[in-house]
Amino acid sequence: MPIQKVAIAIHEGVQALDVAGPVDVFAEANAYVPEGDGYETVLVAADRTPLRAGNRMQLIADLSFEEAVGGFDILLVAGGPRLPDAEPDPRLIEWLRLAPWRASIYGSVCTGAFALGHAGLLDGRRVTTHWQNAAALAARFPAATVEPDRIHVRDGRLVTSAGVTAGIDLALALVGERHGPGIAVSVAKRLVVVAQRQGGQSQFSPYLTAPADAASPIARVQDHVMAHIGDRHTLQSLADEVGMSARNLARHFGQETGMTPHEFVERARIDAARMLLEGTDRALKAVAYDCGFGTADRMRIVFTDRLGVTPAHYRANFQRTSETRG
Repeated sequence: MPIQKVAIAIHEGVQALDVAGPVDVFAEANAYVPEGDGYETVLVAADRTPLRAGNRMQLIADLSFEEAVGGFDILLVAGGPRLPDAEPDPRLIEWLRLAPWRASIYGSVCTGAFALGHAGLLDGRRVTTHWQNAAALAARFPAATVEPDRIHVRDGRLVTSAGVTAGIDLALALVGERHGPGIAVSVAKRLVVVAQRQGGQSQFSPYLTAPADAASPIARVQDHVMAHIGDRHTLQSLADEVGMSARNLARHFGQETGMTPHEFVERARIDAARMLLEGTDRALKAVAYDCGFGTADRMRIVFTDRLGVTPAHYRANFQRTSETRG
């Protein structure tokens, strides 16, 4: 198979790891595939003038948009903290509009999905982005189907990834598609990352959001639940706390939070358990009891359903050791 030509579009304020992560995956893959069957990556920008990434690292494109006319196997646009809110460089958008004709596979890393949206490439497609920006992407481009918990999504020739380091996951997946999972695993081991993460973005994000009105009865119910997380909570017992009927509480709770009281209780238990799993060495059965799950088996079922990982795997991935505490 011939060399795969990879183009990564960069711009002022780009997230440096959105660029470096995929570049390193493709570069490392070259050590594990036959000569002439690897990857050649170029950075593309409006021009070859040095630009600054968000961390102030200086980057210089190999090709300008005018020079990068096509013939790529993979084309990705890197994200950056400005893309969700600011109008992107029109030169970038103009170049991206032809991405389906410039490359066999095209897509984005992190908030680069916003640039694809401005280029009209997300309509009718399944996509993802950083969990913090997923709601904004869905609101800005309502014709797209945003899957906020996915690490990366492939919809035909369009590929998108979640935040920052998820660009590594996406690049590993593309290497695995072409060269097989064994090569992807070898590259992942070389980079000291996992070849395929368990679970989705929910495990990295806070599961609860504050109510719109902090003084509302709904906020009082939420405060009560979180202050008594190990207790048994029913719709009626929560309604009694704020002097409402169960029916009215369910209706107002749904209107204000977009979830049922039962779902809130479950999410609150998950967040409480996550903090204990990250910050203590308490046994799983003790964490489950303290957080109101009752048993470790029940906590495992809820974690697997909601986060895509077991409590044990979550602890292994996120526990703060004494060294990391400093």
